[in-house]
Amino acid sequence: MLRPKPEAKNRMPGGPASFGVGVAFRWRYILLPIVVLVLSMLLTACFYHRLPAEVAYHFQSDGSPDRWQSRGTIILWLLWPQLFLTLLATGIAWGVPRLGTLFRLPISTPSEPPKVLLLMGNMVALPQILLCFAMADIFSYNAYLIHILPLWTSALIVIGVGTIVLGILFLQAIRQAQGIGR
Repeated sequence: MLRPKPEAKNRMPGGPASFGVGVAFRWRYILLPIVVLVLSMLLTACFYHRLPAEVAYHFQSDGSPDRWQSRGTIILWLLWPQLFLTLLATGIAWGVPRLGTLFRLPISTPSEPPKVLLLMGNMVALPQILLCFAMADIFSYNAYLIHILPLWTSALIVIGVGTIVLGILFLQAIRQAQGIGR
């Protein structure tokens, strides 16, 4: 006996998929932002006792520090954005299906709402990863007087990897759309 695909519950009878109908919140939609937040908190816990009272947080092109701030202020300025971005990803992954249900917005593309939510929720991790690199560099310099990588290098790495992943996902979506259109 043939069973309908699990995605069939996301389809309106005789019409396109409706974003939000039958789409429940899943933790995997925000897994990457949560992992980066927890990693940042662990990094802070490991380095907190090694940091001096005045932490260097801004560096000249030669790597020497030129601005300092208290340890508590630096940690606050590094962790609050992480928490905010994780909450933003949660709001996106939880709120978008609710808005789709509220407004009954049809989707005319062949993409599946869970895949779109997975991408939308986890995309917020890109700036989080950059903040985590900056945090690791600040902590390593203040604890050991060593820079991991220049921030621009880590930004290029994160942007490059993000571009490759998004490019692959967009190519898959285009191939899927072409397959349905034939």
